[in-house]
Amino acid sequence: MSCLMVERCGEILFENPEQNVKCVCMLGDVRLRGQTGVPAERRGSYPFIDFRPLNNTTHSGEIGTKKKVKRLLSFQRYFHASRLLRGIVPQAPLHLLDEDYLGQARHMLSKVGMWDFDIFLFDRLTNVMVQEDYHSQNPYHNAVHAADVTQAMHCYLKEPKLASFLTPLDIMLGLLAAAAHDVDHPGVNQPFLIKTNHHLANLYQNMSVLENHHWRSTIGMLRESRLLAHLPKEMTQDIEQQLGSLILATDINRQNEFLARLRTHLHNKDLRLEDGRDRHFMLQIALKCADICNPCRVWEMSKQWSERVCEEFYRQGDLEQKFELEISPLCNQQKDSIPSIQIGFMTYIVEPLFREWARFTGNSALSENMLSHLAHNKAQWKSLLPKPHRGGSGGGPDLAGQGAEKEEQTGTRGDTP
Repeated sequence: MSCLMVERCGEILFENPEQNVKCVCMLGDVRLRGQTGVPAERRGSYPFIDFRPLNNTTHSGEIGTKKKVKRLLSFQRYFHASRLLRGIVPQAPLHLLDEDYLGQARHMLSKVGMWDFDIFLFDRLTNVMVQEDYHSQNPYHNAVHAADVTQAMHCYLKEPKLASFLTPLDIMLGLLAAAAHDVDHPGVNQPFLIKTNHHLANLYQNMSVLENHHWRSTIGMLRESRLLAHLPKEMTQDIEQQLGSLILATDINRQNEFLARLRTHLHNKDLRLEDGRDRHFMLQIALKCADICNPCRVWEMSKQWSERVCEEFYRQGDLEQKFELEISPLCNQQKDSIPSIQIGFMTYIVEPLFREWARFTGNSALSENMLSHLAHNKAQWKSLLPKPHRGGSGGGPDLAGQGAEKEEQTGTRGDTP
């Protein structure tokens, strides 16, 4: 008897193809215990923030049915594509998929190592496969962002200065951390969780709150899936710790720490990638770059990411205003324009990091391409600034400080574009 099980956003789908039986079991907010090592969080810990229009008249039963159909379709696509990635072409295509799906997916996946890979087209084609541990209602922190960061990480791991030293474990850790680095993101930033006294802020004592939650949620998924169950306990614990170190590195508040350390290594020319600790450090830097690489994409894609992240900021600002809280930096739609946010982000966060990355790679073709896109995109945003604001660096020093608080978009992680 063959039986498939997939855990998705608080539910487990059991499917037995031989008996045509499907069963959905609900999960609550679970904190996994009973194993040694790192405590694990699971989904359902994010704040309840309902952005649906209040005048939505859709019946709850209809919503549930649509979700189940979407979940099944998403799972079938995931299962189909995972076989495709392993080189297995199914004899009978799944009935929910178009005849052209296999050919289109294969064509898209053949370009996954190219910097101009169109993640938005890939999303439309495949419904993105790492789905429901990310929340689709987030304009920016969703599965498409996770896929985009993972694709960028794939490109960075192929850089000649790094690739020849990487072990299979390094590659697995890098890609897994990229895919999971924002799991269960609530669509609001750390200051919001702190000022609303959210239980995650209390749990992690206001330190790297979201990053800790992403990491612990990832561990929870790994343990539930038993993906690493065949490995010795010591190795599993080491993998969990290294994943944590990578994901925690994306905290924007640690930007200057990592940038200064990278500059020192490059100045002293003392990086020894034969050493596991130096390789791990460069994996952290690569993930930080992948997380904020949107301004280094072609303009058409970069602009979409910018609009998405700012929409998420503005939603938070509207929520803060509704509950009479102080509106966070970059979240006031009346005062913080997309061009000014982007120019400040590029000037104070993206450019310094990617210049040092280019030094590390020896100004590789990819690094030069990214810096070229970055310069072009910054000029594009400057041209869109209101006239009184043109001519400056676009954002000013306090924007950098604001950005350092706003997690990714002005800082490096999750909220950036």
